[in-house]
Amino acid sequence: MNPTASLNGATSVIGIVGDPIAQVKSPAGMTAGLTARGLNSIVVPFHVTPGDLTNFVTGISLAKNVTGLIVTVPHKFAFYELCTTSSTRSRLMRTVNVLRRNEDGGWHGDIFDGEGFVASLIRGGGAPQGKRVLLVGAGGAGSAIALALLDAGVAELAVHDGNAERRDTLLTQLGPVAGGRLVPGSADPSGFDIVVNATPSGMRAGDPLPVDVSRLSPTAFAADVITAPLETPFLQAAKTLGCGTRTGVDMFNGVCELMLDFYSPAARDTQAA
Repeated sequence: MNPTASLNGATSVIGIVGDPIAQVKSPAGMTAGLTARGLNSIVVPFHVTPGDLTNFVTGISLAKNVTGLIVTVPHKFAFYELCTTSSTRSRLMRTVNVLRRNEDGGWHGDIFDGEGFVASLIRGGGAPQGKRVLLVGAGGAGSAIALALLDAGVAELAVHDGNAERRDTLLTQLGPVAGGRLVPGSADPSGFDIVVNATPSGMRAGDPLPVDVSRLSPTAFAADVITAPLETPFLQAAKTLGCGTRTGVDMFNGVCELMLDFYSPAARDTQAA
């Protein structure tokens, strides 16, 4: 089915917003998914810098046929502040990766990075229940993944971030729901069953590795949130050691299904109820 075959004046627009944006793979796939569900919508990328974000949202909100926004790096925390309503998990972590219009014209936000990531891990043979997990990155995606890993029953979750204040903020936010399983981590992955890179490190040539891969166990499972390149240097190094791996594309495929649900009329009806 050609997603643009029925493109017309009644087509609604869902923007995907990031800085950078050229690396995203979702516009075509999400548009096809919406079309397959009988929705006359198209997903369009927008490159918006942090300094222009508020003006961008103010301006694009005037276009009544812009019915949704998908959020990628580095805007997930900033977009939360621009929502008028949000899900319980978004309020806990103060971050979003999807928005849709409320009846009053404001924006309702949610985040599916965590649930999509955990589903990808399980499909790939890296079920997190009862495991010791090292998560590198306490940004928007990392925060959502941390909550989902705790919900999935990890035995211990260590969080490392080059920004200690951001790491400590996440530890504080999730402490009440962690049951003592949440601890500060480091770049040393030794002793962990699953190691997750939830940072942008690996998107560009010459980026440092997120952990000391020389200390990664061959029995560990390595996962990355980066979608381009498909296989980051971190995953390449882990695969060389014999580790199981899961890519950012694997994760995003799971996230996309949840996003498609979010933009369906049934989801709006559930929110309204």
